[in-house]
Amino acid sequence: MNGSWHLGDVHHEGVPVSIAYADPRTNTWWACFDHGHWGVKMQRSADEGRTWEEVGAPAYPEGSEIKEGVPAATRYLWAMQQGGAAYPHRLWVGTEPGGLFQSTDQGDTFQLVESLWNHPSRTSGQWFGGGRDHAGIHSVVIDPRNEDRILIGVSCAGVFESTDAGQHWQVRNQGLRADFLPDPHAEFGHDPHILIASPTNPDILWQQNHCGIFKSEDGARTWQDISDPDGEANFGFALSVASDNADQAWVAPANSDVTRVALQRKLCICRTDDGGKSWTTFRKGLPQEHCFDIVYRHALVSDGDDVLFGTTTGNLFHSADRGESWTVISNYLPMVYSLHLF
Repeated sequence: MNGSWHLGDVHHEGVPVSIAYADPRTNTWWACFDHGHWGVKMQRSADEGRTWEEVGAPAYPEGSEIKEGVPAATRYLWAMQQGGAAYPHRLWVGTEPGGLFQSTDQGDTFQLVESLWNHPSRTSGQWFGGGRDHAGIHSVVIDPRNEDRILIGVSCAGVFESTDAGQHWQVRNQGLRADFLPDPHAEFGHDPHILIASPTNPDILWQQNHCGIFKSEDGARTWQDISDPDGEANFGFALSVASDNADQAWVAPANSDVTRVALQRKLCICRTDDGGKSWTTFRKGLPQEHCFDIVYRHALVSDGDDVLFGTTTGNLFHSADRGESWTVISNYLPMVYSLHLF
């Protein structure tokens, strides 16, 4: 990034894009659409957006049910992740109502991961919707050391891990808290808003959760609450971890689950440099009055000194000093659902 920004091009104008993704292995661009009346769609580009082709979006097999008598149909495409260098044709897609799909042919076709869909915790009704009608898989994390090891974040259910490319699953919610449940420490029903592994140490995982910020240092086997009870770093949706420092991360706080606006209508970003032991709030260059923006879970990204985030009112901000000061790239975009650096 050279400090100069310009709008390169606009693709799929007027269509809500739930996820924009570039596969680093092939530089294939993906766009996942939420057409509302027309349903979900997917397109890909092999030439950096000069041309696009539609592919079949992940679809639930005929007869699949969310619960008895409620047919399962893809309502939202919420996460996309490449399968790793060892599997150049593999892609993963997370959806609402809680299905994980795998492609083994670079997205020509997708298959529901039946082992997760039929997990007893889901079929017994312990998965449920948070901000949407049904449970949704919004985060897929691949371990670069073993690309058969997958962690997913489900809202609302929690974190699940597979070490055999999705054949079997273990719940990884120990230490999380779900204050909205009769038993806040129940095994299932937790609401991670986003799940991320540290690029420099995949055993360190972070999540911005409905009930705070949590971190694991043992590969998601246990979690610790690292929220700032007396500060701003608590409720929110978005989180990013530094590409070169496993102890550094950013969150974009919101007021609360009841009033989902900027804290006291003042936009800020919080950063930790010590793995969540302490948090610093940065406001320089961000609006500090009459601001109702929040940042969705996939709309905060970082790479080295550069941090960017987009908001629900179409503002796009950039920091060249790891979040300590900010400049505006645009105030006139549509609602920002995701950002992707490549």
